[in-house]
Amino acid sequence: MRTLLGKYHVFTHIALFGAVLIVGAPVIFGFIISTQSQTEVFSYPPKLLPGSHYSNYLQAWQQVNLGRMMFNSAFCAIMVGLGKFVISVMAAFAFSHFEFRGKQFWFLLILITLMLPIPVRIVPLFEIVSDLKWVDTYWGLIVPFLASATGTFLFRQHFLTIPHELTDAAKIDGCGPIRFLFQILIPLSKNTIAAFAVIEFVYIWNQYLWPLIVVNSDEMKVVQIGIKMLISTEAMNNWGVIMAGVLIAAVPPLLVFFVMQKSFMKGFGFMREK
Repeated sequence: MRTLLGKYHVFTHIALFGAVLIVGAPVIFGFIISTQSQTEVFSYPPKLLPGSHYSNYLQAWQQVNLGRMMFNSAFCAIMVGLGKFVISVMAAFAFSHFEFRGKQFWFLLILITLMLPIPVRIVPLFEIVSDLKWVDTYWGLIVPFLASATGTFLFRQHFLTIPHELTDAAKIDGCGPIRFLFQILIPLSKNTIAAFAVIEFVYIWNQYLWPLIVVNSDEMKVVQIGIKMLISTEAMNNWGVIMAGVLIAAVPPLLVFFVMQKSFMKGFGFMREK
């Protein structure tokens, strides 16, 4: 019986390795291209081993001032994440621990906004930002993303899982609502917070359409626009440099995910609390 289980165990690992290889193939191939010259990229048959042109990374970094753009993306992602966290937690606390008229209606109205992504409301949103003189500023990049139906829903559902006995015990001890939120609910929500932080960081980091519209100067451009700037519409593209820029831009979100991986998995219930 153990021998049979051992065979299945080996097959399972082989299948998982094959699945990971298939999913990771574009990234692996992208890395290979990023180390090749323009001639090697277009050679036939294609070369499936890394080349020696690691200078492509330096060229991608310098060609469009990628460092500045990554700073802008990181700053916006961090500020949006903090702002969304505060607003979402306060809204979720209200919807989970208070009773007021129209509670379900207002919560449903917030959820409906999930069906209205940025492209749908981009024209009125740009008019508002333009009237506020926020075009080509961090305000214009950050404020439109602060309200989060996703965060409100995520924290509300988590707060509802907190036992009512804990709430009652806090009230008996004289713990007010704000103190209960900051000293009990938020410490118990660290995994949910980590999951929310990863989602929002990746979401804002990958924004392209809105920054493309609201930003004009090179100093305010974000990393996704920088990648687009590496692609030429008039001359032959150097795909080694382009793929190097893509891989550089992918590093911060990957670091955020790997640092918060365990908390992220626990926040969505994929791992049990120890």
